[in-house]
Amino acid sequence: MAHLLVTGGAGFIGSNFIRRTLAADPHVVVTNLDALTYAGVRATVDELDADPRHTFVHGDVADEEVVAAAMDGVDAVVHFAAESHVDRSISGPGVFLRTNVVGTGTLLQAALEAGVDRFLHVSTDEVYGSIERGSASEVAPLAPSSPYSASKAGSDLLALSYHATHGLDVVVTRCSNNFGPYQFPEKVIPLFVTNLLEGRPVPLYGDGHNERDWLHVGDHCAALALVLERGEAGTVYNIGADAQLSNLELTHRILDQLGADASSIDHVRDRLGHDFRYAVDSSRIRALGWEPSAPFDQRLAETVAWYRSNRDWWEPLRRDLG
Repeated sequence: MAHLLVTGGAGFIGSNFIRRTLAADPHVVVTNLDALTYAGVRATVDELDADPRHTFVHGDVADEEVVAAAMDGVDAVVHFAAESHVDRSISGPGVFLRTNVVGTGTLLQAALEAGVDRFLHVSTDEVYGSIERGSASEVAPLAPSSPYSASKAGSDLLALSYHATHGLDVVVTRCSNNFGPYQFPEKVIPLFVTNLLEGRPVPLYGDGHNERDWLHVGDHCAALALVLERGEAGTVYNIGADAQLSNLELTHRILDQLGADASSIDHVRDRLGHDFRYAVDSSRIRALGWEPSAPFDQRLAETVAWYRSNRDWWEPLRRDLG
């Protein structure tokens, strides 16, 4: 029976990964370690408490004692826990350094000492910085533009160093922008969807020409499961859906889904250091047999429908955001 330690499992991607893992494998056991900061929502995983294979631990990945206890008997670590909002990293970078770098180092050392079989470190395409044309392969230089992406680049290199130095079985993934159910409503798709559901305008940065590749969280979790099982130690895998859209195009697709028009767009001052374009070459993960399971517009419609049907989950979070 495999025992996974999933960090950040009350967050967006982590909670979706745990649900998928428990549904796919009746023999898996999951310890879910989450500090329940603003984006880690206990209600997201409340129903999993009924499953004896899921154990929730409230704790900080930078706390050595908590991490050592959670690592006991673990076969593999899937590390999602991170501070991840670019704007917050600009206004307050300290917590990003502590969680994303110190926390990752704490987990790696504990995993090494506990003799875990595999450490999957989940990262972001933002570590490559803005790509004017083409796409970044896994060997592209790292050129992060924000404190958030810089902290993630640092944690990637730290993870890979544990493989190079100690032989720890480490695999790193770098994904494009995720969307789907249970995403905290300060990120662009859930923010715009919930704003429109409440009759509010949507705040679009600058001219909206910045481009992103959109990856549904379910497809991301399928790729992670594949890498966890079959990825090569010491290797980085990009995960992208090739669903490139400008922020303005994305906004209009969301408006169409909600029956709104361009009058609902509020053009706001652009983000500091706003990267123009992210794009990754995901041929390495596709060579393992992964590909997106459905087109972007279908997944967007499903996501909008989820937020329509789950106001009891996101409305309290919106009130806390103000």
